[in-house]
Amino acid sequence: MQILLSSDQRRRIDDEAARTGVSAAAIVRAALDARLGRVDPGQRGRALDELCAMRSEVAGAAELQELIDGRFDHAVGGARSAPS
Repeated sequence: MQILLSSDQRRRIDDEAARTGVSAAAIVRAALDARLGRVDPGQRGRALDELCAMRSEVAGAAELQELIDGRFDHAVGGARSAPS
């Protein structure tokens, strides 16, 4: 991944890197972790396992279309004519 920074952003990162003795890349990674939060890889794997184990009944395309049409008809106050 490549990220483009403004001159001011780059200068601030470089200043912080020089002040702390940490690489600019480490400064950026730490800022991302602070902003987005850090996810433990094990936690991410467990969440994926839980999502994959979930079972859900999903309506078929025809049933979904009937539901959509019914809500549209209700919203406009009447039935639509069939397409010709």
